[in-house]
Amino acid sequence: MSSRDLILGRVRRALADVPRDDTPYEQAVQRDYLREHGERGVAETVELLAENLADYRAIVHRTDADGLAGVVAGLLRTHGSKTVLTPPGLRSRWLAAAEVTRVPDRAESTARELDRVDSVVTACALAIAETGTIVLDGSPDQGRRRITLVPDHHICVVRVPEQVVSSVPQGLERLDPTRPLTWISGPSATSDIELDRVEGVHGPRTLEVVLVTGSDD
Repeated sequence: MSSRDLILGRVRRALADVPRDDTPYEQAVQRDYLREHGERGVAETVELLAENLADYRAIVHRTDADGLAGVVAGLLRTHGSKTVLTPPGLRSRWLAAAEVTRVPDRAESTARELDRVDSVVTACALAIAETGTIVLDGSPDQGRRRITLVPDHHICVVRVPEQVVSSVPQGLERLDPTRPLTWISGPSATSDIELDRVEGVHGPRTLEVVLVTGSDD
């Protein structure tokens, strides 16, 4: 018997006493929780996002579409980056002012190769204000999950206000559950038994979020 058959057999035995007419999961779970905490306007929601991002030790920057290329170039220069990884769908004008070597997102890149990259620049699927969370879904302007987990410096661009939602329930309604979702709340961090915080263990040590207003189409 294979491991698959063994596991499926255990599942069938566990479900043997479940009535055929049992309430479906979608109906059995109560979903009358608050969709958001309080009532906020667009500007208040964006401010809450910035506040919670900073609380998680992400570095928040603000600009408009015309100033985005300059901000990204300045962040790369300040970080001392000589190479930057870019997903295939990232808008080229976001890096138009940056004097760095661009590294393409290649499926055959090894973790060691990605670790040698100084920075990565991506867009996002959306941002959640109440939790200070950035969500990536692997779209062409965000790339594969590992490019934002291995390099030490991540610059993430959030378009304001269209990509900002107030709460997790609102965010889930806009996300595709079949996509490879990555939820990021601040730079990677963990604590040991003495509660000493260590950043950069499971992902980027530095997360910089650029909130961009205005259309750059």
